[in-house]
Amino acid sequence: MDMQELIYFFENISSLQRSFILVGGITFFWSIESLIPLFKFNYAKLKHALPNFFFTLTTVLVNFSLAFILLLVSDWVSINGYGLLNYGNLLPLSVYITLGVIFLDFIGAYLPHYVQHKVKFLWKIHLVHHSDHKVDTTTANRHHPFESIIRYVFTLFAVAILGANMGLVFLYQSLSVVLSQFNHANISINPKLDKFLSYFIVTPNMHKVHHHYVLPYTDSNYGNIFSFWDRLFGTFTFLNPSKIIYGVDTYFDEKENQSISSLLYRPFEKHKSSTNN
Repeated sequence: MDMQELIYFFENISSLQRSFILVGGITFFWSIESLIPLFKFNYAKLKHALPNFFFTLTTVLVNFSLAFILLLVSDWVSINGYGLLNYGNLLPLSVYITLGVIFLDFIGAYLPHYVQHKVKFLWKIHLVHHSDHKVDTTTANRHHPFESIIRYVFTLFAVAILGANMGLVFLYQSLSVVLSQFNHANISINPKLDKFLSYFIVTPNMHKVHHHYVLPYTDSNYGNIFSFWDRLFGTFTFLNPSKIIYGVDTYFDEKENQSISSLLYRPFEKHKSSTNN
């Protein structure tokens, strides 16, 4: 498969098919959670998932409504040979794909995640994600609409800087969705296998540390697809999964965490305390 065939293949994956990837991933990992849970939560699983499904929908709407801008930018940089990946048109297809996915993950996922933990107002937006005290695969898409826009802007920037064509962007987005659902899933994995995989990709045991309620754990393990960004930039932390307590040290009761209106308003609330104030 050459470059043009790659572009054609992924550009012809319809929005409906990409939605199937999202729904299929949630369904698969949701089922696995019931068989091999890491934590045996005492909760109504479907009721807990409802606000997370709402934010999944808002994320889809934000990305689909702004997709035309991503397409325009991607087409422009590809046609004009702009971007680091297109420099001299020297990269073999396999290298182009590998480097493209790696750096789209860095600029489009690791970097905005890190920034949201360091900028106070952005952290208050990101709190919607961290305030889930029953982390499971549906938590992966529990993002305030403002956060969806922030992540979109970083992805757009990545496409422009790298010169990524839409085929590469769709591949990255598909991998990002599946890996995010995987590393948020409430599943028990053999520790040795998880540790081995965590040298390459973000695993459940690695990412769960990020959802521990206190520093320094909250400000660690920012990766989404690849784990080596955290190791490279010194943000990798390990904690025995059995010691993890989900949430943040800002107090939100269960009712607030399940109320969609409360979660939408969360960035504008005055919080009683926060690790990141």
